[in-house]
Amino acid sequence: MNTLKAGDKAPEFKLPDANEEQVALTDLLKEGKVLVYFYPKAMTPGCTVQAQQLRDHQQELARHNVVTIGISPDAPKRLAKFTERDELNFTLLSDEDHSVAEAFGVWGLKKFMGREYDGIHRISFLIDQDGTIGKVFDKFKTKDHHQVVLDALED
Repeated sequence: MNTLKAGDKAPEFKLPDANEEQVALTDLLKEGKVLVYFYPKAMTPGCTVQAQQLRDHQQELARHNVVTIGISPDAPKRLAKFTERDELNFTLLSDEDHSVAEAFGVWGLKKFMGREYDGIHRISFLIDQDGTIGKVFDKFKTKDHHQVVLDALED
């Protein structure tokens, strides 16, 4: 796994959202900075806590001109259910073939309860409007992810 770093150019992508409409990074960057957060699976405990915290702090992120995008290998139908169930106020994208996760370097070997498998590592990228990665967040607890991002925006 070769994770992108601050200063790297973010890979261009176009993925379906919960309504199966295509969303492109270039369009998102027209709105401001983009927080792209990768998470393993919709509606699991850690991913739910992380999404709810981001939901509850969208106004603060918006004040910093940040658009939030969550990416997982879940199908759009599951993303729709997650969005509705948790009243999420930001966009989730489906990367079923994990090609975007691989491009960002967040798809790789994971270990859980003695089992090894390939999956998404919980890493986030703050992408500046010029398409350059400004910050990488890879050390945080799911309940504190929003605060780590907000603290970085205050610097």
